[in-house]
Amino acid sequence: MPPVADAIVVEGLVKRYGDRDVVDGLDLTVREGEVLAFLGRNGAGKTTTTEILEGYRTRDAGRVEVLGQDPAGAGTDWRARLGIVLQESQPLGALTVRETLRLYAAYFPHPRPVDEVIGLVGLSDQAGQRAGRLSGGQKRRLDVGIALIGRPDLVFLDEPTTGFDPDARRQFWDVIHGLRELGTTVFLTTHYMDEAQVLADRVAVLRDGKVAALGTPAELQAMRGDVEIRFELPAGVAAADLPALSAAPDVAGGAVRVETSAPTRDLAVLCGWAEGRGIELANLTVERPTLEDVFLAIAGDHAEAGA
Repeated sequence: MPPVADAIVVEGLVKRYGDRDVVDGLDLTVREGEVLAFLGRNGAGKTTTTEILEGYRTRDAGRVEVLGQDPAGAGTDWRARLGIVLQESQPLGALTVRETLRLYAAYFPHPRPVDEVIGLVGLSDQAGQRAGRLSGGQKRRLDVGIALIGRPDLVFLDEPTTGFDPDARRQFWDVIHGLRELGTTVFLTTHYMDEAQVLADRVAVLRDGKVAALGTPAELQAMRGDVEIRFELPAGVAAADLPALSAAPDVAGGAVRVETSAPTRDLAVLCGWAEGRGIELANLTVERPTLEDVFLAIAGDHAEAGA
């Protein structure tokens, strides 16, 4: 098989506002056909970076290549290869779903068939319904349909499920899975860690205008190797009575938490200790760090004004 090409290449990207570098030497590569989740706290540089990649904002330094061209000087042929779903949009309410997609299809030289797009985004039952009467989740599907009508090679999704209820979010995830099956590259910004966990092939975490961590969700989770063991302190047992473990347990209000890099050994010690005394370890759980845990550790707990 031929090697996978890069849809996005960013080297040393810098963007300044006044005397502040909002993007400060950012490096990033996105492979063709992958879903990349672009994460960061408010002020980390997500919006500014994304708008530079889309060609809507200039940069002060660095190299940027999107679909083989510099967005700063790319023309309409290049832009026709992009699909963009903004965080907020409002379709023309008087047009039906089918009419809306026909309207946007007219802007592209080789659009995807309207009915095919309607099926891809799961709006077949609403094809004749006016856009203004769609639910929030259905309008978001229409947004994606508009982004897909021109057969884009790359789709930018900016917080696509903000404000969705849990069912609508999971239905929308099916649409993103469909984009992957089409071979479309997806650049996803989201504040939902479970969304990144489910959808992304790789995750980039921004901090202070740089990519602080990049890898698959599993690779990022492995960066925090400690596993948490939790249980309730048995009645009549003091914290000092617990067996020696590889890490000192944290006991608060009868709840015991142990962060350990040797969970198998510590579980064996705990269970053997409890078995020997004929007691149960109520609510015993073993959990690895979530992507959200890793994000908070990497991105930090500060937020700055700005993009």
